Amino acid sequence: MNDQASGSSSDVKVEIGHVLFIDIVGYSKLLINEQSEQIQTLKEIVRGTEQFRAAEAEGKLLRLPTGDGSALAFRNSPEAPVLCAIEISNALKKHPELKVRMGIHSGPVNEVIDLNEQANIAGAGI
Repeated sequence: MNDQASGSSSDVKVEIGHVLFIDIVGYSKLLINEQSEQIQTLKEIVRGTEQFRAAEAEGKLLRLPTGDGSALAFRNSPEAPVLCAIEISNALKKHPELKVRMGIHSGPVNEVIDLNEQANIAGAGI
């Protein structure tokens, strides 16, 4: 695949990404206003975690919204998504109405520009 907008294949910088996947359980069955409320609550919880803020400040976090959740690609440490998931889990205890699934995967990724001209990642790590 040769994408002129992102340069030649020799420009590809592969690194190990550590990705925390989060999604809201039963999201599609919620009323629209409930969906909005739960997404907003989840965003506030995630943004409030120490791991999110630290990785973002270092420029080592790529946030990928997925509609009913997100994928957070940490490029600073393999422990970061685990610690972030623990922080999220602890914060969710105050929000029993909000049920989420979380999973973590690590592997090779490279940053790409998506169809919306936004930073994204591709590779086996995602």
